[in-house]
Amino acid sequence: MTGITSIMEPGMLVRHPDRPDWGTGQVQSNIDGKVTVNFPDLGKTVIDGDRVSLEIVFSP
Repeated sequence: MTGITSIMEPGMLVRHPDRPDWGTGQVQSNIDGKVTVNFPDLGKTVIDGDRVSLEIVFSP
């Protein structure tokens, strides 16, 4: 696990850099760089942190 993914914890808000239409999601888990995020309209999805650098949202 590398980069920003290593500090992601449940409850953090994130955005997918290539899918702004997904909106702001909430991290559910981060296991070995596989981040499960619950996006409002998409639902839960697992993102490989080695392939996608999720962006942390500091204010919704």
